[in-house]
Amino acid sequence: MFDPPAHAGGTDLITCIDNSRLKSVLPTSPEMDSTIRVNVLFFGAARDATGTDEAQLTLNPPHDSHNALEQVLNTYPALRRFGKSLLFAVNQEYARPDREISDGDELAIFPPVSGGSENKAQSQTAETNEESVASNAESADVPSAPTSTRDFFELTTDPIDIGAVARRVTLPECGATVTLDGYAREWTRGRRTLHLVYEAYAPMALSELRHLGTLVHEKFDIAHIGIVHRTGRVDIGETSVVIAVSAPHRRAAFEACEWAIRELKRTVPIWKKEVFEYGEIWVEGEGSQR
Repeated sequence: MFDPPAHAGGTDLITCIDNSRLKSVLPTSPEMDSTIRVNVLFFGAARDATGTDEAQLTLNPPHDSHNALEQVLNTYPALRRFGKSLLFAVNQEYARPDREISDGDELAIFPPVSGGSENKAQSQTAETNEESVASNAESADVPSAPTSTRDFFELTTDPIDIGAVARRVTLPECGATVTLDGYAREWTRGRRTLHLVYEAYAPMALSELRHLGTLVHEKFDIAHIGIVHRTGRVDIGETSVVIAVSAPHRRAAFEACEWAIRELKRTVPIWKKEVFEYGEIWVEGEGSQR
């Protein structure tokens, strides 16, 4: 109740304000009583748990990542089995709990990436050099996302030519090129693997790869880096990822290549399913063990 003003004659004026009038004078904001519509994407094992890869949801306020995720979990309770390992992105960026959600935003829900951890959910993708020109990516299904004129980051369903990837970062001024060829192995924890299936949140994966490339240049004395990752089915012995790093000296190239594959497995939203003789399983990162 509001304190009424004193009457001019010295006697207190007592007024009663009904609820409808009180509501009209109280300060309000659109966020306090409005709902918003968002598009929610599910990947990997999260998609299997919900039975869908995309949903349109109406969210109640307050409109932040924490409350949005809780409402998604209430709608799809099967996701709660992932516990704290479940990751959350808004408009293709990892989101902090207090990240504001707006009408029409794209949300993504997924378990840790293959080999990754949920710690990345506390960081956001940094901006990169928009003046860079794209490298040739004729065999890539998704255009490359470079951080310099020779850097390239691609996703493809086609077999990867390892030598061709390496040659794209090899220049006369460099003294060494180190190439990592990651390929599908036949045996994992005593089980025979028939083939692998890779799935990517493509636009966010390229954004994270570009950010990874920026960090590599900051951490190591290298000239260029290129990464090409397969998606879809990958048979035993086929290459799933190639990382090529060129540098004036070999030590920096080796160290950068090793760091890049660890960071890729920790942060880039790409998931791996292993198909065995008697079943299949999504490979979840270390965050899923918590």
